[in-house]
Amino acid sequence: MTDQLRDDYDVVVIGGGAAGLNGALMLARVRRTVAVIDAGAPRNAPAEGVHGLLGREGISPGELLERGRAEVRHYGGHVVPGEVAAAVPDSGGFTVTLADGATVRARRLLVTTGVVDELPDVAGLRDRWGRDVVHCPYCHGWEIRDKAIGVLAGGPMAVHQALLFRQLSDDVVLFSHTMPPPAGEEAEQLAARGVRVIDGEVVSLVIAEDRIEGVRLTDGTVVGREAMAVAPRMTVRAAFLDGLGLRPVEHPAGVGEHVPSDAAGRTGVPGVWVAGNVTDLMAQVGAAASAGAAAAAQINADLIAEETRQAVAAHEPQFSPASEPAA
Repeated sequence: MTDQLRDDYDVVVIGGGAAGLNGALMLARVRRTVAVIDAGAPRNAPAEGVHGLLGREGISPGELLERGRAEVRHYGGHVVPGEVAAAVPDSGGFTVTLADGATVRARRLLVTTGVVDELPDVAGLRDRWGRDVVHCPYCHGWEIRDKAIGVLAGGPMAVHQALLFRQLSDDVVLFSHTMPPPAGEEAEQLAARGVRVIDGEVVSLVIAEDRIEGVRLTDGTVVGREAMAVAPRMTVRAAFLDGLGLRPVEHPAGVGEHVPSDAAGRTGVPGVWVAGNVTDLMAQVGAAASAGAAAAAQINADLIAEETRQAVAAHEPQFSPASEPAA
């Protein structure tokens, strides 16, 4: 089921993941006209289930989004498939143009388009992504507990990631890959926790019977492993923001880029909010949904303030001093 896109809305939500749908749900429930424009490429689609989400533990990503879309529609919101090509300011709001040429006007925008995970160039990683190649111990750690885990160094958080996964298994190996092996305090931490470090570039995973059996290095050495943790570089899905003067910047942790905002999701462009991974790279599904709800509340408050100002300006007192009868 899809909805016919109208000409204008109070709020257009760009991105139909947990953050966008929860934001739209909140707005629809306070009788705002709202449309979600969803490109249909959720970041967590390869995962078997969503974890750490109270009341919905293990639900498939597709089912969670389908339920969310139904809830938004139940309160009168629209959910429309499409990709946003551009968004530009106009008088009192914004014009959003879709890739098919359709346009829609919005008084406010909530951007929840998330990020794309750029994986290291190692044969086999992408095919196993979301199964036995993972990135987050809170999202997937339980599923690979007690296995022989490899951590592929690819950025400044590699040692931290290895120590996180060490909590889940006694057998963790950090592959330095294209980075220098850890030294100093970091090397001491890994040694104290029993995390081995293997120097040398990884070229491929070794797969047998639809499971990881090992990791092959450039010299042909194969190190037996059953699961791999990687730290992808995260890039924002937000080229359309150029027309608003909003551009992603490098995240302070050095793990990718994000769109900066305040704690409520307000950006530097009046009328534009962001929520979820597009601004908070570390947010899991529950945190993204919560951020969408918080941004929606701020957007609604902003609209109420605008409507109140307009009402005050248009209000004519019943009596004016000039028309009051003399005593």
